[in-house]
Amino acid sequence: MFIKDIFSSKKPVLSFEVFPPKQDSGLEAVQSAIETMSKMPIDYMSVTYGAGGSTSKNTANVASFMQDKLNLTALAHLTCVSSTKEDIQNTLNDLKNRGIQNILALRGDIPQDKDFVLPNDYAHASDLAAQIREFGGFCIGGACYPECHPDSPSLDTDIENLKIKVESGVDFLVTQMFFDNDAFYRFRDKLAKKNINVPITAGIMPLTNANQIKKMCVLSGGASMPAKFTRMISKYEDNPEALKQAGIAYAVDQIIDLLSNDIDGVHLYTMNKPETAEKIVTVINSLF
Repeated sequence: MFIKDIFSSKKPVLSFEVFPPKQDSGLEAVQSAIETMSKMPIDYMSVTYGAGGSTSKNTANVASFMQDKLNLTALAHLTCVSSTKEDIQNTLNDLKNRGIQNILALRGDIPQDKDFVLPNDYAHASDLAAQIREFGGFCIGGACYPECHPDSPSLDTDIENLKIKVESGVDFLVTQMFFDNDAFYRFRDKLAKKNINVPITAGIMPLTNANQIKKMCVLSGGASMPAKFTRMISKYEDNPEALKQAGIAYAVDQIIDLLSNDIDGVHLYTMNKPETAEKIVTVINSLF
């Protein structure tokens, strides 16, 4: 099923993100976690694509498992910056043959390996979206940053580029994680003024341990941290169990506020942790 059709038939939409194992030996554990999460009332599940396509095979394998074994709509991530157009064409053929209908089109991180030579076939995710649209047969998702992509000089410039991406074929958007809902609402208003009218689903990351918080704040592209959030970290950073529960509670509060403000959807970055996802869904289930 195309995810754009899910948005057309219901709102809000609830989805999860998982990541595939780097090695085949870890596939069974990931599949077990996914099977547990598939029993929760979600509308689709996305599976990430490792840097430089490092987990590309298992991305397709996991997406196929979701659909073929669990009857769950799958969203396969696909990055392009390290790939040639031929590479991407081959991947699209593979996904099509597997019956995968939804792709999240991403530029991906530029490799830091000095010996790696970029193919230079893709400068932006919009280039990938255009190729997928031309290939045909897929619903295309795109990423967006409520507080500006870290490589963009300004939020307004970033939104102009986002408009190009949507016009290139993107059917819906998924935000990078954020911790300040007001920043998301301001972003949503800006998109509406630019006539970017595709569904926008809010990416929520429940931060449940100190190391994860430090790492994710870097990966989030500089997402701002409200005083309430920083107080939580400061108060519980030396108490792992309390920090875990506080992180879950903060994510729940964010989601409840988003739902009360007519959000199109919520995308939960699960980190492959069914128990965390379940605690959040148990609280918010009646609101979907």
